Amino acid sequence: MAVPKSKITKSRRGMRRSHDRLKGNTFIEDQDSGELRRPHHIDLKTGMYRGRQILEPTED
Repeated sequence: MAVPKSKITKSRRGMRRSHDRLKGNTFIEDQDSGELRRPHHIDLKTGMYRGRQILEPTED
């Protein structure tokens, strides 16, 4: 059975896990509508993606 040579301290364990956290979503302001949207995603308000109409615009 494998046995660790020495105890890993809470500090060292935390340093190793420091990059495992979840990051928040990034949003950009749409150039045409001014609405916030995710990068590389369709603007659901207007239905546009990269200057092309993909979906019908939604009415709220």
